[in-house]
Amino acid sequence: MLSLINSNQMTPPIAPIGLDYVAGAARNAGLEVDILDLCLADHPDVMLSNYFSHHQPELVGISFRNVDDCFWPSGQSFLPNLTKWVNTIRELTDTPIVIGGIGFSIFAEQIVEHARADFGIRGDGERAIVALMNELQGTRQFDRVDGLIWQEHGKLRANPPSWPGNITLPTHRDAVDNIAYFRKGGQGSIETKRGCNRGCIYCADSVAKGTYARLRSPAEIADEIEQLLAQGVDVLHLCDAEFNIPMNHANAVCEELIRRSLGPRLRWYAYMAVLPFDDELARNMSRAGCVGINFTGDSAADAMLETYRQPHRRDDLARAVQLCRENKMAIMIDLLLGGPGETAQTITETIDFMKQIEPDCIGAALGVRVYPHTPFGHLLEAQDALENNPSIRRHYAGPVDFLKPTFYIASELGERPAALVRDLIAGDPRFFEPRDDLSDASTDHNYNDNNDLTQAIANGARGAYWDILRKK
Repeated sequence: MLSLINSNQMTPPIAPIGLDYVAGAARNAGLEVDILDLCLADHPDVMLSNYFSHHQPELVGISFRNVDDCFWPSGQSFLPNLTKWVNTIRELTDTPIVIGGIGFSIFAEQIVEHARADFGIRGDGERAIVALMNELQGTRQFDRVDGLIWQEHGKLRANPPSWPGNITLPTHRDAVDNIAYFRKGGQGSIETKRGCNRGCIYCADSVAKGTYARLRSPAEIADEIEQLLAQGVDVLHLCDAEFNIPMNHANAVCEELIRRSLGPRLRWYAYMAVLPFDDELARNMSRAGCVGINFTGDSAADAMLETYRQPHRRDDLARAVQLCRENKMAIMIDLLLGGPGETAQTITETIDFMKQIEPDCIGAALGVRVYPHTPFGHLLEAQDALENNPSIRRHYAGPVDFLKPTFYIASELGERPAALVRDLIAGDPRFFEPRDDLSDASTDHNYNDNNDLTQAIANGARGAYWDILRKK
């Protein structure tokens, strides 16, 4: 028996899509699987105690989706919570523990050591979990399990990441209570691919999911959407880093949804790069049911776009907004303010241009979360005395440790950079403003434990969280 545990307790709750896929794949392989969802449990400790007093699985898998809230003012790490659950399970059973998930995969070896787990799986878990179960039941040749991290003779060993090029995922989506998550979280989710070949200096998506796009069949994606619709989940957010990369796959997915007449039956949202995007894709997305796009805009200043290694420029941002307007899709542009080289002038240029092109809302996120194994992480790691770098912001003492929430905000922005940004926004309600502290959550878009968002969903709001918040 395989016992899978959802450790993510963020609110509003998001259905653990990875756990759903992994459980489905394990069951398809003939394994008996139990799901323990700590997010939906009123008393998680009691749930675990009751379960392990009556069950003795061969392996316990813990899904770890978010390492922290990626929000500078709070800098809330979820590692203590993960460690707590590992310790709790250790007290209840001698069963080996394996950790996986997107957040885990960014820091895989560090988290295995930090949480003192028996195993970890970096990358896709669907095939790897089945292979690990087979080895535990057989010859225990762990070097044959893609993505596996484990202790051997007192040393940590790590296999290459589990990033199979041919992705086929279970479509029945019945391992977790998706309708309960839809009621409490306001949206469902689906993946159309994994991995990314873009070179944005700050992004850890390629660290967790692979350095090239690994595509799912459009027919399989449509099958899965039909299964979710049958459950009553009719508002979706695509979990792809950038839906339009590659653009031919995005068009093929939309065309399959249009062919099956699914567009009128659902509403969906997507994360997108500003480029590539054209009339054909905009029309196809709208006809296929897309109602909103969150663009990775980062900046409207050429100097900062070059620093972030973004291929788009100001005219491309304006064109993206225009295409969405013409096709009746809502527009969110996410900015990333405070990176290396940012000045008051570049922020002014960006905010003024956002006001000019008029998207529906703009996320003025301040502070770059620094991840290891990314170009920006490597750049900072090569520097001496990071502890004395005035641009490094953190809420912990001692040596700089990227496993803990660590942010970069260009020191040229002064002691109160959030106040500078707010002054430039000048009360424009389309902006989600940054804050210097946690005193007022009314204007930011930190979705974790956001009371306004949770209340709106309880009152019946459905959709991408930025779209819900802009309408409240």
